[in-house]
Amino acid sequence: MIKVHLVPAGGGAPITLEGKPGQSLMQAAVAANAPGIEAECGGLLTCATCHVYVREPFAAMLPQAGSDELGMLEFTASPRQANSRLSCQIRLEPALDGLTVDLPATQT
Repeated sequence: MIKVHLVPAGGGAPITLEGKPGQSLMQAAVAANAPGIEAECGGLLTCATCHVYVREPFAAMLPQAGSDELGMLEFTASPRQANSRLSCQIRLEPALDGLTVDLPATQT
């Protein structure tokens, strides 16, 4: 299992969850009933309600965002940053064990 840490907007104790290799970060968060990731489209890349800010060193380890993801990041409810990603597009793998992301203040 791969441990992931979701840091709530405004600080607070991180929410730690576990995901399976090949599962998306969004799927792992939804399965764990983690607050802060709405995932309205269920991972179909038709909304931006699973927006996260990926912390280093993990941001540099992820594949580049594709054009569809980049397009959807234009519609995030919270400001887009250089480390903004959609959690439905982050596939968990052993190298991402310990992945830490900051949750935006709002998804809608």
